[in-house]
Order: sequence, then C-alpha cells, then structure tokens
Amino acid sequence: MAAVSLRGSIEKVADPVHLDASVEEVFAMMLGGTASRDAGPVSTAPESVTAVVGFGGVLSGACILRGNSVAARLLAGRLTGQEFAEVDDTVQDGFGELCNMLAGSWKSKVPELSAHCGLSVPAVISGRDYNLHVQAPAFDLRHIYDFEGEHFEVRIICDNVQ
Repeated sequence: MAAVSLRGSIEKVADPVHLDASVEEVFAMMLGGTASRDAGPVSTAPESVTAVVGFGGVLSGACILRGNSVAARLLAGRLTGQEFAEVDDTVQDGFGELCNMLAGSWKSKVPELSAHCGLSVPAVISGRDYNLHVQAPAFDLRHIYDFEGEHFEVRIICDNVQ
C-alpha cells in the first residue's frame, strides 16, 4: 500500500472555498441558519471564547473557532435550543462541538485528508486578556463570518503536511 501524501496538493487543501462550504453546511444543518462571510472585526470584549480542534495524520494543525461571549452564547444557543445569560459549561461545550463539526466538515472536503487525518477532542478557552500564539504555519486560512448580527472567526492552521 502506497503512502498518502498531500505535499503536492497543498493548494487544494488550503482552498478557501472548502472553509466557506463547511460553515454553510454546518450552520444550515445544525443551527438552522446561514452564516455569511464578512470583513468586519471580531470583537473580543468583554470576554472571548476560543475553541480549538487539532488535526493529526497527513496534516497537522488546528481548526479554531473564536468569538466574543455574545457570539458564543448565540451559537451555542442555536445549537442546543437554549438561551444563555453567561458563558457556562454548556456554552463552552456547544462552542467546542461546533468547532469539532466545522473541522470534520472541512477535512471531509479533500478525500486524502478525510481518510488520513484524525481530530482531537475540542479544547475551549474563555475569559479576558489571553492570546493564542501559533508558530509560522504552512498555511493559515482565516475568515470572519456573521450570524444574526454577531461576528465570529473560523481559522484553519496547518503547521505540517506529509
């Protein structure tokens, strides 16, 4: 059996259309709505929430979902059918699961990636005054989206491709 490599098809893996299609797919199916790409900034005030799902296999890196506390509560609320007054464990779990679904949808867009790349359990960070540092990646795909007036960021970072 031949080893699978993505080195020759990094452009296919990093194609922004896959990220947009994944957001569209997950939001339609799981949140019953549409998120549209936007150029607006993602506000981190007063509190922000970041979910990270790692990739391992022929590609290593991460899918990152980041938004302010209002966006996180909105997205988790649409996912769970609940309303939230604060970022609690359920919001964090919902935000992490949404990141997990986005990561899975994104990797399914490239067959070699889908079959030869695993996902980690989501990690969720929330609070004030924190930075997420990533060393120089092979590619960094970052889009801002709007959902019902709230902005959030979805980012795919790849630090190694086999």
